[in-house]
Amino acid sequence: MKPASFPARKAAVLLLLAALLSACGPLWGTTEPTLTATPTRAVFWTADPPTPIPTWTPQPTFTPSLTPLPPTTTPTPFSSTPQPPILYYAQSGDSLPVVAAHFGVDISVISSPAMLPETGLLDPDTPLIIPNRLGETTPSIRIIPDREVVYSPSAMDFDTDAYVSGAKGYLSTYKQWLSSTGWTTGAHAVKKIAIENSINPRLLLALIEYQSGWVNGLPSNLAQGDYPLGYIDTYYRGLFRQMMWAVQELSNGYYGWRGGTLTTLTFSDGTTVRLSPELNAGSVAIHYFFSKTMNYTEWAQAIDPNVGFPALYARMFGDPWSRALAVEPIFPPGLTQPRLILPFEVRQIWSFSGGPHSAWIQQLSSSNGLPPAWELQGALAALDFAPGADQSGCVPSNRWIVASASGRVVRSGNGVVVLDLDGDGHEQTGWVLLYLHVATKNRVPLGDWLNIGDWIGHPSCEGGIATGTHLHFARKYNGEWVLADGPLPFTLSGWVAHAGKKPYEGTLTKGDKTVIARPDGSFETQISRLPDE
Repeated sequence: MKPASFPARKAAVLLLLAALLSACGPLWGTTEPTLTATPTRAVFWTADPPTPIPTWTPQPTFTPSLTPLPPTTTPTPFSSTPQPPILYYAQSGDSLPVVAAHFGVDISVISSPAMLPETGLLDPDTPLIIPNRLGETTPSIRIIPDREVVYSPSAMDFDTDAYVSGAKGYLSTYKQWLSSTGWTTGAHAVKKIAIENSINPRLLLALIEYQSGWVNGLPSNLAQGDYPLGYIDTYYRGLFRQMMWAVQELSNGYYGWRGGTLTTLTFSDGTTVRLSPELNAGSVAIHYFFSKTMNYTEWAQAIDPNVGFPALYARMFGDPWSRALAVEPIFPPGLTQPRLILPFEVRQIWSFSGGPHSAWIQQLSSSNGLPPAWELQGALAALDFAPGADQSGCVPSNRWIVASASGRVVRSGNGVVVLDLDGDGHEQTGWVLLYLHVATKNRVPLGDWLNIGDWIGHPSCEGGIATGTHLHFARKYNGEWVLADGPLPFTLSGWVAHAGKKPYEGTLTKGDKTVIARPDGSFETQISRLPDE
């Protein structure tokens, strides 16, 4: 789905490109055919349950134009018949390697009338001419904007408590015991999951309503009561763990697409289908989420804009595209990372203990002999640093974590400090730094303004699952986790992060110097900050 002006703009660009191709096509380095546009429980509730309210239920009908081609049990093959190239407009967050992965082509065959950067983000709306080599794919209709998936500026004015209370459904009276917050209301649990994982609370509420009817009415069966987000697993019983699972799958879809590692859906019945390369990350997050519990036919109904989840979302919260238009794009043209220093004091030796890995680590206490939840894998946005190589385990440290840039403290507690670099007091806007495992003792208070290099607190094991004292460090921009080894690489005092084959593996490089990520504190992991860095 695009703004109303898109068709006219696309037609104009097509005319321009056609003229250019006829005159100087070889200058663009392509031998493709003449350009042709492609159409593109521990569960507890109050003693007085709410009065049942009719709950919206998806209708078993389809829009003919949205009925996808049947999936296969193997990944979609590439088309063997030559097809006209596709005119694709870069979206916010796109880079050349990622676009190439989505379309199944090499970077070298992508051309454009615009100058394309070899590294970094593409400016939104940059026209790209790409060979059409894919076979059957999912529908190319974008069902939800990126801003409605991440906790972006479009969610700043949303009051979760007021909405849940006003809906008067089962969620408004639901309470659950959490080890971190005690008795916790349904609305507070939604807010907690949303802010910690940087997921839009509107999206969580809409998914809960679509899957179980909890927001506007009552669950209609025991399964919906125990598993309000549709994932039937005793470990994930109850609202909070259901949301934890949902956020994991949404993040896997969103950031897998953003990083170019996800190109195919596999449904609950084992069938697979290639994702349309023209989708946006937000839509892929929804597609991926429903594919984890639905077969192909159920999934096709769920994503249908007229009768599926997108229709419910619009009925609950209005048109998401109109709302996002006021705050798009997430990544504006020319965006670069601000100068950041290593998050510890000058001349101290720390260990680079973890390469790019999950931005947020869930904290759940073990119960009934089950292991504690570990972490998400979707947004590999975080790096770990441990204070020296001469200690192990969760022991107190007198080392100081410092501010990598100047900013205002907008969250401080439960092992977390969040630093807002634009100083507007909202962690949904601009560059934001997350420091996790910051000890309670000497931790900087909420609201303080810090200059670069100022003390934040001491590393610890507080605030999440940890096997040893360390700092977990990640970035966000406009509510989206920024991948550590992506188009905007995590760069600290000139050291650039690179991912390994698995989460936590990887390196930091600076010129001809390399530091290897390992949890053992060996010599190869040691790093320090010089005064001029």
